Amino acid sequence: MSVSLNEIKAREKPSSDIFVVNGSNGADDGFMSLVSLMKRHGVNFYETPDTPNGIIPSYGVVLVKVNSQWNERGGTNTDLVKSIIMAVTKHPESFSGEVVIVDNGQAQFGSTRRGGSMTYDENNALDTTQSNQVVADSFKGDKVTTYLWDPITTTRVKEYDEGDLNDGYIIDDDADLETGIRVSYPKFRTKHGSYISFKEGVWDSNSKSYDSDKLIVLNVPVLKAHFIYGVTACVKHYMGVVSDKLQSGGAHRSVRNGGMGTMMVKTRRPNLNILDGIYVNSNCGGGPSCTYNNANNLGLIMVSVDPVALDVWATENVLMKAARNQGIKDLSKFDPHNNEPGSHGEWMKKSLAQMEKAGLQVTNNPNRFNVYVTSL
Repeated sequence: MSVSLNEIKAREKPSSDIFVVNGSNGADDGFMSLVSLMKRHGVNFYETPDTPNGIIPSYGVVLVKVNSQWNERGGTNTDLVKSIIMAVTKHPESFSGEVVIVDNGQAQFGSTRRGGSMTYDENNALDTTQSNQVVADSFKGDKVTTYLWDPITTTRVKEYDEGDLNDGYIIDDDADLETGIRVSYPKFRTKHGSYISFKEGVWDSNSKSYDSDKLIVLNVPVLKAHFIYGVTACVKHYMGVVSDKLQSGGAHRSVRNGGMGTMMVKTRRPNLNILDGIYVNSNCGGGPSCTYNNANNLGLIMVSVDPVALDVWATENVLMKAARNQGIKDLSKFDPHNNEPGSHGEWMKKSLAQMEKAGLQVTNNPNRFNVYVTSL
């Protein structure tokens, strides 16, 4: 199956840029084609002396946030994950940092009924035995590891500057007044000895200080249907950052109130959102699981700094088109402009409002989208 995509020039400002590559299987040059496309339009993947505004510094600790709660086509494409890490480690200034593939499957539900896994036997890849752990292990000369946050999701800890070096979750005592979420985030030591606070950054135990800029978050969800919230993409994907267990399901319930927008504001916004549309579950009302037989091979990778713009554009131009091609007529659960209570459109607007209130450059207005498309 394929969907037709057109480049778009924003008619209003401020605008958000969306970059798309068509015809990729994840294991090819698709992601590097996006890196080149971004550069041509002023968005630099690499931070160098010539491009100080670049996303990836040569010394950074890069968290590649995947969807690990589901196997087969329900999880992030591991060929894409590998291509992203290859791009990071091929930094033109020589990469001396660290890459960690991360996620919190909440130690519940999912394909195993026990939460996430980095070691599935059946993965979303050309070689279906290639798990995220296999990807990490393939980088012999670089610091590339995994960290599944499920085992620490029920462990409440304090921050490093409070003298607590234990792995676990920081959680606010009180819920956000508007969205109802108790903001929570992981704090952990990597296999190579880096101390990471998802909110504060990389902790230096010698200087007793955090380096926020050293920590980079690449948000890499798979685009798919969700039976409760309509669509899983960049914004909804932050459910894999919070601890739902420490708030008895309150984090997941807060999605309908814009809770993931609160999370991005009060912890950290992704440095880049990389949306996996290689295999897509466009069964409106289905998902978030997806078997090999129920996925549509669309061959798309989509990138933006703006998670809202990318979600809205991808839902309208990829997910909904694919659903129509399947003969699905009622797309109200997908529609990002649906204002019905509890709908995808309503909770996305509430997430947007949280980010706009904090001064983040985000939009759900298609008139403010620049869309650049390349093909392999």
